[in-house]
Amino acid sequence: HNMEVKGHVLVWHVTSPPCLEDMSPDEVGSAVKRHIFTTMGYFRDRIQIWDVVNEALASDGTLVENVFYRKMGPSYIEQCFRWAHEANPRAVLIYNDNKVEGCGYGSDDNPRYRKNAPLQAKSDGFYNLLKDLVGRGVPVHGAGMQAHFSAGGVKHQRPPTPSMVKRQIRRIGELGLKVNISEMDVRVSKLPQDEALRSRAQTCIYRDILTAALSEPSFDGVWLWGFTDRHTWVKNFYYDDRPLIFSEVYERKDSYEGVKCALESISPDEAKSLVNRKYIDCDVDENGIEWGHEWMQPEPSSDDNEKDSTKQGNPDWLLPS
Repeated sequence: HNMEVKGHVLVWHVTSPPCLEDMSPDEVGSAVKRHIFTTMGYFRDRIQIWDVVNEALASDGTLVENVFYRKMGPSYIEQCFRWAHEANPRAVLIYNDNKVEGCGYGSDDNPRYRKNAPLQAKSDGFYNLLKDLVGRGVPVHGAGMQAHFSAGGVKHQRPPTPSMVKRQIRRIGELGLKVNISEMDVRVSKLPQDEALRSRAQTCIYRDILTAALSEPSFDGVWLWGFTDRHTWVKNFYYDDRPLIFSEVYERKDSYEGVKCALESISPDEAKSLVNRKYIDCDVDENGIEWGHEWMQPEPSSDDNEKDSTKQGNPDWLLPS
């Protein structure tokens, strides 16, 4: 049906074979290069967009000390992009990561903005990594922000506001890169057992986050991580949930209408757009009401100081949710 396909992903430590640990640095480098050339070569005339490296950042914004980091050094990301460009000079090459979607205002000067995004350090690390790659002439063309959101999440799992997402996209776009939302879904089972509330929260996140993203010129697409609640990775990795825009019996949910509404926000005919834009550029409206106030959960009163194992290579979607 002439559908464009994005290749995902060439280099990700979570899905790499254990045998890499037993190889020398030169052997690992040769294996990675061979993998990139073989995969991109096989799909050369069919796939022209690739996520090259995935989830190379720890929660604190520094590089994960994964097998590629230990064997090839911190420049392995740059090397992978250069190999990918050599394998197919026409391909669009993307760096992809999770929980990097929001950027805070940076200060407490304005009560209508929040100073920090839920995981500001990682968002900053994402931006700084891309800025460094661009500054050194590495052939990276875009950034993928996964957007696996939990409506009832707290701490690092709290969803960013639409204006935080807009701000992150804008500063990455100013580097000359395109930005996409690459794996979007919205979990709701951590909210109270109120189906109407869960539906409103999920619809709000899909609609408002995408509307904010689509308002930025550098934003060039969204991929949903599935389309029906019957088949979702969330049930295998987390718990029973309904994070997508079609139900288990393939019926359109309210969140489907939320996505549709967001897409209509870029229509030349403003009359067709029903989206409320008041939270695109701020976190708190003129009446002091915060985005998501109806369903956003309060932060826990105690600091659990949960162990952060992302630096050692454990993905942050395995941290307590």
